[in-house]
Amino acid sequence: MASCSRCGQDNPQGFRFCGACGTPLAAARRPGDEERKVVTVLFCDLVGFTARSDQADPEDVGAILRPYHVRLRQEIERFGGTLDKFIGDAVMAVFGAPAAHEDDPERAVRCAARMLEAIAELNAKQPALALSVRIGITTGEALVVLQPGGETEGVVGDIVNTASRLQGVAPVNGILVGEGTWRATRGPFEYEELEPVRVKGKAQPLPVWRLVRARSRLGVDVDQRPVAPFIGRDAELDLLKRCYARTLRERSVQLVTLLGEPGLGKSRLIHEFARQVDDHQDLVSWRQGRCLPYGDGITFWALGEIVKAQAGILESDPSTQVAAKLDSALQALVGRASDREWLRARLAPLLGLSNAEGPGADQAELFAAWRRVIEAMAASGPLVLVVEDLHWADAALLQFLKYLIDSSAAIALLVIAAARPELVDRHPGWHLQRPNASSITLSPLTDTDTTALIAALLDQPVLPTEVQALLLERAGGNPLYAEEFARLLTDRGLLVRHGHTVRLSLGQEVPFPETVQALIAARLDLLPLERKALVQDAAVVGKVFWSGALATMGGRDEQALQEELEELERRELIRTAKVSSVEGQTEYAFWHAVVRDVAYAQIPRTERMRRHRTAAEWLEHLAGERLADRSEIIAHHYSQAVALARATG
Repeated sequence: MASCSRCGQDNPQGFRFCGACGTPLAAARRPGDEERKVVTVLFCDLVGFTARSDQADPEDVGAILRPYHVRLRQEIERFGGTLDKFIGDAVMAVFGAPAAHEDDPERAVRCAARMLEAIAELNAKQPALALSVRIGITTGEALVVLQPGGETEGVVGDIVNTASRLQGVAPVNGILVGEGTWRATRGPFEYEELEPVRVKGKAQPLPVWRLVRARSRLGVDVDQRPVAPFIGRDAELDLLKRCYARTLRERSVQLVTLLGEPGLGKSRLIHEFARQVDDHQDLVSWRQGRCLPYGDGITFWALGEIVKAQAGILESDPSTQVAAKLDSALQALVGRASDREWLRARLAPLLGLSNAEGPGADQAELFAAWRRVIEAMAASGPLVLVVEDLHWADAALLQFLKYLIDSSAAIALLVIAAARPELVDRHPGWHLQRPNASSITLSPLTDTDTTALIAALLDQPVLPTEVQALLLERAGGNPLYAEEFARLLTDRGLLVRHGHTVRLSLGQEVPFPETVQALIAARLDLLPLERKALVQDAAVVGKVFWSGALATMGGRDEQALQEELEELERRELIRTAKVSSVEGQTEYAFWHAVVRDVAYAQIPRTERMRRHRTAAEWLEHLAGERLADRSEIIAHHYSQAVALARATG
């Protein structure tokens, strides 16, 4: 089975594209391939089961464990995790392998919460089971061994032992998380900090947090006001405002597709536009939904969120109240009772309500009903529909949105679709060839804008050269990276006051924020394996690299290599230098220094050693008689190879 790097779906051998989402499947790895990854490990263990099963018949033990194993496997796979192993009554799951996602820690915590609910459901169905569990979760670096097809063969590292130890000290029917998981998930979840715990194999007590509750449900962000000023996006905001003005002037449907890599500010731009729309004296309806990468019933999730917002439906509402609120909303929108009944039956599935009126309608009928409701929402005044993370949308939702945009008329409707560039890869014609469609592609901020943003985040009008240079390099024009690095410096006390300004603490390394590392690792894991290996080879050469070095290091054909590099450039992972410092060689650099650093950190030490040695040999050959000119960089690669050889024994 080949696992999809985007959605985690298992696909039969021979599939070139994922049967669930259409993403190209990576080529098979060699048995025993290894990669260093930041993963989240979850351990769940039954409480007191060993004593209960003592002297019990093996078949009786199996009868108890079987439904427990089945339900927990379902929850792990539902949230995109990998079941690593069952160890008797213990379950180990890994999130972030074989493919990383930017929200792996959040997926693990949501999975753990669902596990507790699943145990309660099993007990309610079979009271004699009387199951109780403890769950421990931690996030950190591990060595992942991969099978052919990209499946996880094993996860090795101290993180596995730590997760197991946390499970052992967790409260009964409770969830305990380590520091890495807490840092990554303290936004969407509320935790209680407990006293540090001493566990076997650890010299120092471990800081731990107990999960109290989720602050938001899956697919809905915690409502947080932006902490950073709005900088460097005035032109993009003006374009949004012009499209909205055209919508009002012509009473027409307009589509704006907002494209950008993670962290470039799509949501921030939408927030600023919403604030300015709110300042207008006209009453404007604003409805927003988000596409999800995993979970049950997600095909039209974003549309369901829009309908829930219109009807005032809360997640805590029982089904009877959901139905009543839907009826009330339809009564306000539609006059004829027979029409309301027809629409109600076709909106009910979006809200998780069963349709008791027989078999469901076909797609054309559903689309017509949903379009009619949206037109009714826009009949009394301008309507803005925002669909975020459209790159995760199923083809069916894209088809409906195209139908809505093409067939609706005489209403003031602005549709804003925010997505990553993968949307265009999967659906090249999505936003093209439509007179009422515009596209905004966000580029990295300039150094001037990034400096202004960092200064505002650190509340320092003037930054020392060393601090400014470090954050400019690490941010690479990405506002989220800048914000996360500034927060890390502040939270971990890496900045010290020096007169009227600040400076970096002496002798302190600045690590990657977990959020930034997760975003970049997820981007790299979307690449086919050969292309990802190419990025890792480039990372070994350095922040600047040459096509010839990559051809030598990977035994690659020059023509095929050029095509791969062009694709990486199109994805804004690398860029071509205007002038090469090596005659006859195309020179490249990484868009972001952090992309190079994350890619380099993924390579196991033995492989790093080999690649450094190969890079040094290529540079030696290239230098010829001018060896002295490149002696420093050649020495660097050889010294790295020697140090890695010593470290690996």
